[in-house]
Amino acid sequence: MNIVQFDANLIRRYDTAGPRYTSYPTAVAFGPFTEDEYKAHAYMSNEDPIPLPLSLYFHIPFCDTVCFYCGCNKIVTKDHSKATTYLEYLFREIEMQAKLYDRDRTVEQLHWGGGTPTFLNHDEMRALMEKTRQHFSLHITDEGDYSIEIDPRSVTAETIGVLREIGFNRFSLGVQDVDAKVQAAVNRIQPIEQTTAIIDACRAQGAKSISVDLIYGLPFQTVDSFRQTLNTIIDMSPDRLSVFNYAHMPNLFKPQRRINEEDLPTPETKLQIMQLAVEHLTAAGYEYIGMDHFAKPDDELALAQRQGTLHRNFQGYTTHADCDLIGMGVSSISSVAECYSQNAKSMEEYCAAIDAGYLPVIKGLTLDEDDVLRRYIIQQLACQFALDFSQVGRLFSLEFADYFQRELEMLQPMAADELLRFTNKGVEVTPRGRFLIRNICMVFDVSLRKQSVQQRFSRVI
Repeated sequence: MNIVQFDANLIRRYDTAGPRYTSYPTAVAFGPFTEDEYKAHAYMSNEDPIPLPLSLYFHIPFCDTVCFYCGCNKIVTKDHSKATTYLEYLFREIEMQAKLYDRDRTVEQLHWGGGTPTFLNHDEMRALMEKTRQHFSLHITDEGDYSIEIDPRSVTAETIGVLREIGFNRFSLGVQDVDAKVQAAVNRIQPIEQTTAIIDACRAQGAKSISVDLIYGLPFQTVDSFRQTLNTIIDMSPDRLSVFNYAHMPNLFKPQRRINEEDLPTPETKLQIMQLAVEHLTAAGYEYIGMDHFAKPDDELALAQRQGTLHRNFQGYTTHADCDLIGMGVSSISSVAECYSQNAKSMEEYCAAIDAGYLPVIKGLTLDEDDVLRRYIIQQLACQFALDFSQVGRLFSLEFADYFQRELEMLQPMAADELLRFTNKGVEVTPRGRFLIRNICMVFDVSLRKQSVQQRFSRVI
């Protein structure tokens, strides 16, 4: 079991803005990128001696109400006919994407995100999965890692049965907070009975994993109120939890303008809430995986971290390191054969590209050798909390101390603060440094030296 130490004074000193490293380079580094460039990488991915399996991501952008804290790419509407039109275009993209990849490449991982994927009705859910099975090689048995984000307000036990029937075995539920005053302030009224009923339905259907998302830093939250939220969720015993820091950036996300800043907890209260969450969850038997994520010791994420096989991608922590990721739908991101590409963010631009016979790729980048090297290092630090210098040297044919002289100097103050320790093999992140792993990763991020970090990223804590 991993051990963590919460040092509030240290966290205050290091609390700056920075990436969450679901990729390296991060999405803010993306530039103009064409369909032809993406296709070239897709074809290249088939040419490996042993082509990688696939991971599929589908973005369903619709929500029937807006949660004021949300920073996702979404379309708020109660007109469910919009989903019918969207699926027509998504099906066409599925056909176009599938033509690029050899059919013998199994889909090991599949995820529907949003928005609210459960905005779709049962027939639409079945149709989307059937279309996917027609064009990609999905597992027939339950061995794939097939997950979906669920808004408990939008589903019933019957819906969970449909989702299991079509192949989903992992369910991620948005809860955020169980306090009625907090829920009203962010326009997400969700009685706890609703959440409990859906978790019970997931278990009754034999779900492999149930995850719950919480957010700290929302209006009217206090240490005592969040303790009650934690107690309530712990009683439900999900396999995984994500406890995210609310990043108030109303200049970037319009719905956040409806949150009164004076109602937000102070930075000091947020820090106390975070400390409470860490201590409460670890006392309840959860392990801190990293970057706001917790899991039971027998969960696959915890096992993968102990085995050194944990990975991080655009969906967060995962056990599937060896996949090419194909993102489909508006604003989705792909990671294929050392390139990243992103689809059009607006529905109009997305549909226009498909109508014209093109994949809706609008931006991205091709990773160079230095990007691949630094991505590996950041992955090792974020997932395993350690870095073996000689291993990096062997893999990338370089002398670590020479190549990363500047970075090693930047790590020295962190070592003095006991965020990490130097060993005869490399560096290990200490228990007190695990909460500041983003800061440690940032040392190796050369792209940050070219960007305005404060304007583009949320704060670390």
